[in-house]
Amino acid sequence: MTDADQIRDQIRDDAVEAALGKLDLDTKAFLLAGQDMWSLPAIPAIGLQSLVMSDGPIGVRGVRWTADDPSVALPSPTSLAAAWDPELARRAGRLLAQEARRKGVHVLLAPTVNLHRSPLGGRHFECYSEDPYLTGAIGSGYVNGVQDGGVGTTVKHFVGNDAETDRFTVDSVIAPRPLRELYLAPFEAIVANAHPWGIMTAYNQVNGTTMTEHRYLVNEVLRGEWGFDGCNVSDWMAARSTTGDILGGMDVAMPGPTTVYGPALAEAVRAGEVPGSAVDDAVRNVLRLAARVGALEGAPAVVETAPDPVDGQALARELAARGFVLVRNEEGVLPLDASAGRTVALLGAAARDARVLGGGSATVFPERVVSPLDGLTAALPEGALAYAVGADPSEEPTPADKGFELLAVCRDASGAVLGEGGLPTGQVQWIGDDLPAGATYEAMASIEVRGTFVPRESGEHTFGTRGLGAFSLAVDGRHLWSGVQEMGDEADPFEAFFGAPSERARVTLTEGEPVEVSLTYQVPDMTAMPLKAIMFSLLHLGPRRDPDELIAEAVEAARAADTAVVVVATTERVESEGFDRPDLGLPGRQDDLVRAVAAVNPNTVVVVNAGSPVELPWREDVAAVLLTWFPGQEGGAALADVLLGEAEPGGRLPTTWPARFADAPVTEVVPAEGRLEYGEGLFIGYRAYEKHGVVPAYPFGYGLGYTDWAYESLEATADAVRVRVTNTGTRPGREVVQVYLAPLDTASDGAGSTTVERPASWLAGFASVAAGPGESVETEIPLPARAFEIWDEEARGWRRIGGAYEVRASRAHGDTRLTATLDIA
Repeated sequence: MTDADQIRDQIRDDAVEAALGKLDLDTKAFLLAGQDMWSLPAIPAIGLQSLVMSDGPIGVRGVRWTADDPSVALPSPTSLAAAWDPELARRAGRLLAQEARRKGVHVLLAPTVNLHRSPLGGRHFECYSEDPYLTGAIGSGYVNGVQDGGVGTTVKHFVGNDAETDRFTVDSVIAPRPLRELYLAPFEAIVANAHPWGIMTAYNQVNGTTMTEHRYLVNEVLRGEWGFDGCNVSDWMAARSTTGDILGGMDVAMPGPTTVYGPALAEAVRAGEVPGSAVDDAVRNVLRLAARVGALEGAPAVVETAPDPVDGQALARELAARGFVLVRNEEGVLPLDASAGRTVALLGAAARDARVLGGGSATVFPERVVSPLDGLTAALPEGALAYAVGADPSEEPTPADKGFELLAVCRDASGAVLGEGGLPTGQVQWIGDDLPAGATYEAMASIEVRGTFVPRESGEHTFGTRGLGAFSLAVDGRHLWSGVQEMGDEADPFEAFFGAPSERARVTLTEGEPVEVSLTYQVPDMTAMPLKAIMFSLLHLGPRRDPDELIAEAVEAARAADTAVVVVATTERVESEGFDRPDLGLPGRQDDLVRAVAAVNPNTVVVVNAGSPVELPWREDVAAVLLTWFPGQEGGAALADVLLGEAEPGGRLPTTWPARFADAPVTEVVPAEGRLEYGEGLFIGYRAYEKHGVVPAYPFGYGLGYTDWAYESLEATADAVRVRVTNTGTRPGREVVQVYLAPLDTASDGAGSTTVERPASWLAGFASVAAGPGESVETEIPLPARAFEIWDEEARGWRRIGGAYEVRASRAHGDTRLTATLDIA
């Protein structure tokens, strides 16, 4: 930090203290409670603007969940981690800061750095990796990038929120050592390396204490040991106790206007239940955040001049390609030969209707989406590409999308229009004040989703609803259904709000002939609801054809083509916020499609679009397998770049892919009597596979490029490793050099021999390097002191473990190319 930086820090601190000194108790308590869904109240008397927050992590939605203000949609966080490049993550963060500033957002509710403890975790697409070191490195890059742009972050969900089942109440039971070495480690690394301006505490309990009230983990560890000086925000609706939360170190209760803070907090201070100093500490943290983002008068923002503009489309395309992981490429079938006369059959409904992002609260609406079909159509010569549906991953209606142009029209009890807004799909998802201009919850009696639909296919089309309440459905001027959807058995409020998809009517329509559609929803009385929200959907499913016929059509297209590209995918009903997965299977008849196509075309390439591992039972029967995660709005363009060799698939696996579900060593995500025991201790991910001697389909860190690499030399000290590699292929490429440590003998702490249980090996560092054909590059990879330490549960501190270690320079876990022995005192 320069002298000028220190001076500016002092000016900010002085401004914060001056502002704090002008506030009375009621105003302080008022400031700590959200005023609505996304913001804190302004206090003009001290020059404090309203602080505005918004979901991330792949885009910035803003305060309204609407297509009227579109957002750049980057690839999923797992895809970002698959690039193994913190500087690339930093560039992504700078773009998101640019988006946030454009939308008037001060704080991004991201990144998510919980671990891929089990492949069944339903929200893992929003997390980075199974490894704490990789997660901390990518998360640090992301946070640094967002804050380079003068926008705050809230690193989440602190801590132990690694599954979705009963996430609001589950008690994650984690022993001290794995808690420190695995689950807290990414947060600690980001606090040390990126100095985040915010942390979000999770819904769950850890070892019997709710995280929003966890004095030990928040006050003693996060703030005391690590020196975190930012603002601690609750996850939305996680705050449950006025005294417990404020004494547990939670600064802000979101969302508002009704929270456990505000008047209740002021009363608790007056009653002697809460010391005034605890409130002052929380207010000080909020004011410090405001000062940093430029929302407090008299305090210079950390970033007063925004960084140079970033081209969002170009970066989204680059990020997607850098995250694609090529796990199989027999006979060099990729990149494709695109010379004259060569033909490609593109197969799968997921190639036409791309899923570019995960579900849940992280959803944004991009201005455009490039599907695999769009990308390859644009890149290949006319006549070179044939398309067939083959198999659809979804066999139930989904929010109306392709072919629909829709508006949401809000009316009062008399039928008068209060306001209206555009919808990108048939999904209405309004929370808090996120309503069309002119509409209010008090005045609204009904909402009509209406517009036109131009069918892509002739036949019997299915229409349906999702959500709770009373509906009326009409298509082509005909009333088709009216009824009420009651609450089901959904355990998670997020899932319950949406409800299960329900088929309501079928209508025979003709391709290309537009029809009018209308779904009217009766708005219930929300007077008693602490958080007002409206969530429902108009659903649609195209004509249902015999699955065997669809596969047969795809087989014929594949038989006639030089190369077959099959795109398979999960759906929002498989991976999303609010629930975990029961297995690792692909939905629908997609596996059957791949097998049938591979049987007739030896040049079959399978593109797997999933946010988490899925079983690939046909993987040895196809020529190539490319994993694309959820690749963001430019995913189809990036796919064309990679398949045709304009870009190299740059990714390496950030999480282990099992050959089958039965091989996954950690599958417990459902609590027993409210407790989820992390009984596996230190052994998750590749550590567990190695411990149990299970060979995965594809190991952690694995990925192929379009060139070859020779590992030539390795030098190791206790502080760093130097590795020299050479590109021995004919194309430029990028390599991820991974360094693992493996203890060789009985561990010693310097005071006598002792036996310490540790994984057989673990990631200690990595570097992403690039070189042209025949070029060599040398990289120095720091070895952090923590790589040689364990958390001593008896001493309640870190302990260095001496002895002999094998230092492994590897292309993936288990794929060691060079070794050196290192003796650590």
